[in-house]
Amino acid sequence: MAANLKLEIVTPEGQVYSRDVDMVLLPARDGELGIFPQHAPLMTLLGTGEIIARSGGQEDRIIVTSGCAEVTGNQVSVLTVFATEEGAVDVEKAEEARRKAEERLKQKLSPEETSLVQASLAHSLAQLKIKRRPRP
Repeated sequence: MAANLKLEIVTPEGQVYSRDVDMVLLPARDGELGIFPQHAPLMTLLGTGEIIARSGGQEDRIIVTSGCAEVTGNQVSVLTVFATEEGAVDVEKAEEARRKAEERLKQKLSPEETSLVQASLAHSLAQLKIKRRPRP
């Protein structure tokens, strides 16, 4: 049995995360999915939420906005609209992005623009929720 998984997260701008990890927790549309090495092949749609990548005693948390994930043996590939590592979240910028997206949704937009603005709004709300949650 392999000791770890290769987790790769890609957005339209490029690769944002690529590391070997012990396990991955994915925010699937219908609930969370735990992925360990040698997992059965799987494709799933992702919701907006947090990918948790555990390696040793450390956790990386990456906020994602929808997308899909493919699991093949010892690799987890994620394609998502937006991805931000939790430590990189700036609450003021996320709040400003939320405000701009809400204002933009009041305008007449094409269906494609509406989808992108809605994804941006969902991502900024997820960032704010995660940064403002109580810590143990």
